[in-house]
Amino acid sequence: MKMVLVSAVVLVDADGRVLVAQRPEGKAMAGLWEFPGGKVEPGETPEHALIRELREELGIDTEASCLAPLTFASHSYESFHLLMPTFICRRWKGTVEGREGQALKWVRPAQLRELPMPEADLPLIPVIRDWV
Repeated sequence: MKMVLVSAVVLVDADGRVLVAQRPEGKAMAGLWEFPGGKVEPGETPEHALIRELREELGIDTEASCLAPLTFASHSYESFHLLMPTFICRRWKGTVEGREGQALKWVRPAQLRELPMPEADLPLIPVIRDWV
């Protein structure tokens, strides 16, 4: 089975809310809410992949020193196995905006269970509730 390495980040605002993005129509798992991030390209570290993805997808800049390791997800989907190191970030520059047509939402950690999310993201929710 193919292994896919994806980095994700839990962005936490000053009010203790976390950002989730809705997967747009036309993509796999469209309509589900997820934590920002993306595939780690060859030669990238998970942190540098997140810095790139946050700039491309959300229009914000952060530094590797602002990304604290939180946990990871390991989940087998039908056609691939996902390994997803997940970081927490409370400091960035710029205003968060969906640059790829994705809806964005700031939610309280306790509200995450109410959102339809990819299976790989579900085990992250208790960790986020405890950490944030």
